[in-house]
Formats: sequence, C-alpha cells, structure tokens
Amino acid sequence: MLQQTKTKYSFATMLQELTDIAGPSGNETAVREVMKKWVQPWADETSTDRLGSFIARKGLSGPRVMLAAHLDEIGFMVTRITEDGYLRFQTLGGWWSQVLPAQRVEVFTRKGKFLGIIGSKPPHLMSVEERKKSVELDDLFIDLGVESREEAEALGVRPGDFITPYSPYTELSHPYRVVGKAMDNRIGCAVVAEVLHRLTHGVRHPNQVFAVGTVMEEVGRRGAKTATEVVKPDVAFAIDVGISTDTPKMGNTPTSCALGKGPVLVLYDAGHIAHQPLLQLARDVADEEGIPYQYEVVQRGGTDASNIHTYHHGVPTISLGVPSRYIHSHTSMIDQRDVEHLINWLVRLTTCLDRRTIDKLVR
Repeated sequence: MLQQTKTKYSFATMLQELTDIAGPSGNETAVREVMKKWVQPWADETSTDRLGSFIARKGLSGPRVMLAAHLDEIGFMVTRITEDGYLRFQTLGGWWSQVLPAQRVEVFTRKGKFLGIIGSKPPHLMSVEERKKSVELDDLFIDLGVESREEAEALGVRPGDFITPYSPYTELSHPYRVVGKAMDNRIGCAVVAEVLHRLTHGVRHPNQVFAVGTVMEEVGRRGAKTATEVVKPDVAFAIDVGISTDTPKMGNTPTSCALGKGPVLVLYDAGHIAHQPLLQLARDVADEEGIPYQYEVVQRGGTDASNIHTYHHGVPTISLGVPSRYIHSHTSMIDQRDVEHLINWLVRLTTCLDRRTIDKLVR
C-alpha cells in the first residue's frame, strides 16, 4: 500500500480529490489547480502553458525528463435546450453509446452544478427489433427534472456548459481496489505528482524532472504538443491507464492485461511505437528492481506520447500505465498495487537518466 509520510501527506486523499473534481476536455482549470496544490511544495518551479497544461520542475540542471499525464476526463458539452427543458449534448472524448443511458451526470452552469439523468426508453415500450439495436448518441438527452426551457435557463444552463459523469471515488471491499469516474487519467496525474514527492524526500536524481498535466488529451492529445514545446524534453514518459482484459468475454485481444499484475508497458498504439533503446532500459530497470509489468498493444487510440515523441528532432518516449477496467465509461477500477509498482519504476528510471545514459539512447 502507498504510505503516508511524516507530514501526513496521503496519496489516497490526493487521488480522491483529483478523481472527484470535474474537468472534461477544454475545462481542466479546476483539475490543474488541485494538482498544483499538491505538487507545488515539492517543485522548484511551476508554470502553465497558454492552453492550460500544468508544468512542475524538480531539479536545477541536467537533462530534461518529462513525465506527462493528462488532466482531462471524457465528458459532454451542452449544445441545445429543447422546449421541454431537455439537454442535447456533444460528447467530449470517446464514448460508446451503450454505456450512457440511465446514468447520472452533473451539469455545470454559471449558477452551480445540477444532477441530471441521461434519458433512456424503457424496454416495455420497445419493439423486439428495437431491443436488438444499439442506441444512437444522437437519440440521447439529459433530463434535469425541469418542465421547460425557461426552467432550465433559470438554472443557468447555456450551450457550451460542460457535463461529467456522477460517480464518486469509492474504496471497494478488496483492500487494494478503488473505483472512480476519472481514473483515466487522474491516476496518471497522481502518479507523476507522487514521483516528485519521493524525489523531494531523499532520492537524488541527475536531471531535471518535469511533472506535467496536459489538457485535451481525450480530443486529440492537443495539450501534449504545447506542453512539450515548453519543457523541451530530452526523454519522456507518457503516463496513462492501460486496458484491463481480465473480465469475461473480452475476446481475442492483441495482449492481455490484468489488475494486480503490475503496470503496463505500451509497445504500440495508433500514434506511437515505443522507442526501442528506452523500452529496453525500462525493462532492465524493472527486472533489476523486481517490478512486475505487462505489455500492451492498442490498435485504436493512443496517449500523449504520439505528440511528445515528434517534438523538434525527436524525443525518446515510451508509455507506461496503470491497468484499468471499464475505461471510457462512468466508472473505472484500478488496483493500488499496480500504482505502487509504477511509481517505484518511474522513480528508479529518473535516478538513472543522466546525460551519458540519455545520449546512448539516441545513438
């Protein structure tokens, strides 16, 4: 389990705060401020790029090591209010329509946040053929419980307001497993923050470590591009969630991944192929430290690594992550043992990335 320090800092408290806060793509300010609150005491400097990504630096000299996790979560945006007060919406990030009906959401307006339900048609009113079909995103709406457009507008609802799932952080009966609405990718933000925390408490490193929270990853990894321009890394790690395949009927997946079996090392995704010398270094470090890990291949989708590794003349980059069940839905699950292993792995990697080692990666 992740331990508290003498200052009574709690990783679990930080993760819960990060997970519960609302921040879909394009609306990450509140998440950034939470991450900044926790990281600032451990950093030599913090800043924000002009799209809103958070950047914290630890170390005053040496090569530049970037640890990037995205701040945003998948969510929705109000596009229209009907005459009856129902909300039509645009998805922010990759949603599958089948996981949405009858779920609770929170709508954030200039007058506060309000609970709503994504409307669904009862099976009693469906024909046999309707029951066999997938629901279309365009057929979904949000019900605030109001009776008119005027009543919705009185709550401050306007087109452009953002919406997130309502699914509070919860510890399960299993001692290591927790669920929450935005593990993708607040767990990554908590991991890079914890790495800086441990580097502050007696761990020497021959470099500058940048803990970065990027914006708008879920809609095209946009913040990774601008944040990388600011950091100018010599080497980088994109920290995200992996897709756990240890549940029934997952089918024939390219790789297998299970909760509690260690963090994931991404070999390939739709935007990035792992940098081979850095990949081998990561494997060597994990083997030396006795850190278990799993491989992942993602044929559709990608991480911030896709925009980081193409910066300037190229940046040696790999993606590491925490296995997660049910990503891109209202609730996802992680195992804290995988989190602890990933943090230890990243701390050890940062301590060995001196100038000589990094130069060898690109020869």
